[in-house]
Amino acid sequence: MADVMDDEEENLITAEGLQALKDELDYLTNEKMHDIAATLKEARAQGDLSENAEYDAAKDLQAQTAARIEEIKEQLKHVKVVEAEDIKKGRVSIGSTVTVKDIELDEEMTFTIKGATEADSLNGVISNDSPVGKALIGAKKGETVTVSAPDGDIEYKVISISNKK
Repeated sequence: MADVMDDEEENLITAEGLQALKDELDYLTNEKMHDIAATLKEARAQGDLSENAEYDAAKDLQAQTAARIEEIKEQLKHVKVVEAEDIKKGRVSIGSTVTVKDIELDEEMTFTIKGATEADSLNGVISNDSPVGKALIGAKKGETVTVSAPDGDIEYKVISISNKK
């Protein structure tokens, strides 16, 4: 097992998440930056750049896109793909879809737990680094976990776990 320092630098990710990052990098590098370059060329052809809003907008988009490209490259340097053999059968892990019941509110919720770069809370995908994700990692069906929240502790009972292979 890697030491604690290595774990802090690693960005755990599913195979699907890794592919999505690679696809985004490819798109940004090979398509979007070329489209922006074409827009800049057209804007330059219009003459006076000091009052050319299209040129300014394209330069801003170029800077944002370049920053995202560098961000993805940096993320890719530190990824560790969670493999099927890393997943303990019957336990919540990265890639698991887990249904829990909020004990106090008597409500069920379903989350998919992924690495931080894949998190999308609006669509029920939470990070393994989030308070709920941390509490659920390693839990088994039927167990109750406690999540510390600003308004007090929340208890969730694990109702079901689905681990994709």
